[in-house]
Amino acid sequence: MPVNGPTLAEIDALRHAELPEIVRTPLLRCAGLEALMGSDTRIFAKLEFLQRTGTFKARGALSVLKGLTDAQLEAGVTAVSAGNHAIATAFAAQVVGASAKVVMLAAASPVRIEACRSYGAELVLVDNVHTAFSVAEQIQRDEGRFLVHPFEGEAIAKGTGVIGLEICEQCDDFDTVVVSIGGGGLIGGIGNAIKQIRPECQLIGVEPEGADSMHRSFAANAPQAIDKIQTIADSLGAPFALPYSFELCREHVDRLVMVSDKQLCSTMGVLFKSMKIAVEPACAASTAALLGPLRGQLNGKSVVIVMCGSNIDWTTFAAQAIFEGDHAA
Repeated sequence: MPVNGPTLAEIDALRHAELPEIVRTPLLRCAGLEALMGSDTRIFAKLEFLQRTGTFKARGALSVLKGLTDAQLEAGVTAVSAGNHAIATAFAAQVVGASAKVVMLAAASPVRIEACRSYGAELVLVDNVHTAFSVAEQIQRDEGRFLVHPFEGEAIAKGTGVIGLEICEQCDDFDTVVVSIGGGGLIGGIGNAIKQIRPECQLIGVEPEGADSMHRSFAANAPQAIDKIQTIADSLGAPFALPYSFELCREHVDRLVMVSDKQLCSTMGVLFKSMKIAVEPACAASTAALLGPLRGQLNGKSVVIVMCGSNIDWTTFAAQAIFEGDHAA
């Protein structure tokens, strides 16, 4: 069923409620990427990897916790994540004075695990993402903790909607926005905000080939699950789509594309070479789409790419990034 996304007034009210805990991240023009495109495409990057905790996830997590009652905060919160949402939930819990017990994948980067602990969270490590959701739900039932969902719900859409507001305020000349998709909470919130301001804007979502739950959901016209996640971009490895975020995506996303792990790794190298940034595979997805499946299709456009996160250690980055060649096509 169609859902009503947060209004601009509600999103703006959250923005003021979250200050000063949340950073207004920069939006910069990317001359190096424009040169690689070899066309008259103008490219701007929204640098969400400079957000608190290293990803956009802090926005949604804090939005959720700011809306909890005193009793809910006293009981504490739980979350399930490949790393970034767990870190963000731990951060948000510290901000509001609540305890956090979060479920993470045992294979998560040690940097992410340590970052989560640095915010005072208790960690439960599990083997796979499907088990992780079950364990988090069990903690919710047994301990009465509030489950902070990684991508589903109005509070998440408000938090990511602030990114959309910021993009519209920081760039007065764009017609296309490219955003990576895990569960859809990021692109759904951004799209809901931007389309209220610029309904003519084209919104393009990017999924890795091994985690294509939104592609499957669009094809089936209903939220779908995938049996196994097979992508290097673990931050985009949502095992299923859910009703609220799916409906926001269905209403606002104009097109979906997919990128391969090879394209993600190549683009990580491109971004390091052209922008001197070391980001995780999920963050490279929007750029990989520009240099891969969207190449030549956005000539003459003004494009904003959302760079979502940078929680990766140098050893892992060096092992994953491909530095040969000039593009990921």
